[in-house]
Amino acid sequence: MILLGLTGSIGMGKSTAATMLRALGLPVHDADATVHRLLGKGGAAVAKVDAAFPGVVSQGAVDRRLLGNRVFGDDASLRRLEKILHPMVRAAERRFLGRMRRQRRKIAVLDIPLLYETGGEARVDAVIVVSAPARIQALRVLRRPGMTPQKFRAILAKQISDSEKRRHADFVVTTGLSRAHSLRQLKQIVRLTRDNSSRYKTRRSRHA
Repeated sequence: MILLGLTGSIGMGKSTAATMLRALGLPVHDADATVHRLLGKGGAAVAKVDAAFPGVVSQGAVDRRLLGNRVFGDDASLRRLEKILHPMVRAAERRFLGRMRRQRRKIAVLDIPLLYETGGEARVDAVIVVSAPARIQALRVLRRPGMTPQKFRAILAKQISDSEKRRHADFVVTTGLSRAHSLRQLKQIVRLTRDNSSRYKTRRSRHA
């Protein structure tokens, strides 16, 4: 099975690209969605997060706004949260990959926002980076509820730059033109991956 990593900086259109890949028939594991489930009502991470950050749980779920306020700008708190969440997300990823192998899927996608920042590129056979001009990125991000220019800059400071991600990518999908344009690029990537599956043969052993 070929594993494609999907990533991109905040506001670059990664979620839309993931939706398109699903529509093209590829199974996608969404790390962000996994975190939402872990922190949601009855989620496996709720008790641990409550113990580490008292006061952020309400009605059985982690209040992500309160949690964000606790860890934003506090590297020690962020690392403490990551130590709770990252192993759980990786475990969910392994279960997903196990299901895909049992289904004999040829290609699967790992949607990981901080793929390069966390060394996730070592777990995949090729990386797709979604990218857009900085002006469009800022317009998208600053429309989000609760987002401020200060917070946006702080998030960018913790991410590898878009230019660096594009430099290391196997495939770059530009999302600043139209959805149709992005979809055409993704279709071509899927086709190239299927047609050239042998190029990944020597790298698959680490996923066995």
